[in-house]
Amino acid sequence: MTFSHYQLAFFNLGPWEILLVLIVVLVLFGAKRLPELARGLGLGINEFRDAVDSSKKEIMDAVDSEKPPEKSKDSEE
Repeated sequence: MTFSHYQLAFFNLGPWEILLVLIVVLVLFGAKRLPELARGLGLGINEFRDAVDSSKKEIMDAVDSEKPPEKSKDSEE
């Protein structure tokens, strides 16, 4: 059994389907508006990544502060 048997229909897009979707988007939004939409999408993705990174950092800091300090072994014992 290979992975190709379990592909979802959503990801099984051929080149003609992708081209059709791009043409529909171009017709709906126009050529002047597409760069603005892409820029806004990029900014949104960057803000989301920053929020995830800051949340991850806060969680890691909380976990690190809850750990008891490790006792170091003295070599003179």
